[in-house]
Amino acid sequence: MTPAPSSGSGPRPLPRLLLASQSPRRKAILGDLGVPIEVIRSPYQERAEDVDHLTPVEQAGKLASLKAFHAARSLHDGLVIGADTIVVVDNTILGKPRDPDDARRMLELLSGRGHQVITGVALVDPVGLRTVSRSEITNVFFKKLSEREIRRYVDSPEPYDKAGAYAIQGMASLFVERIEGCYFNVVGFPVMAFSLLVKELGHDLLDWIKEPRHA
Repeated sequence: MTPAPSSGSGPRPLPRLLLASQSPRRKAILGDLGVPIEVIRSPYQERAEDVDHLTPVEQAGKLASLKAFHAARSLHDGLVIGADTIVVVDNTILGKPRDPDDARRMLELLSGRGHQVITGVALVDPVGLRTVSRSEITNVFFKKLSEREIRRYVDSPEPYDKAGAYAIQGMASLFVERIEGCYFNVVGFPVMAFSLLVKELGHDLLDWIKEPRHA
């Protein structure tokens, strides 16, 4: 007897994951998790008028969405990831420092007090351009920084491509007394928030992770 033709009802092929960010930290977090990604560039250029009427939490989510949306417009498949991290202290948003003087100013603002790290994450399906986004908030508390600590840090390469002028996973780990919330959010990519966005689009992040990683 001739076998019946396959109904084609097997598991759906997984869409490729495209990270619209040049951040090596975001790429490393996903890589350490075992999630295969491709890094692409977003043509979106940030404009103050796109977000200046929004709260910091809304700003992070909107910028992440814009980065992913504009990258997805020229694609026909996959899922595009966008992210944006900002630091907020006393309702003042700290971006990336322009120069050593700006980095010093930011570290002096953060010294001996708490601040918020907010990362917006967005996921866009190029087919139909459906966009989902979330913003994660982590409270970070710095000890009082000495002049020597600030000087040494400003003289290092660490502050200059980081919102708030510090990297929690680097030398600035010496500055942090405690955090409340997601550590990965402070590094720049909240994994839990991202996994929930993947579910919103009908997938499970575990499906991209082939095998457990062993030390």
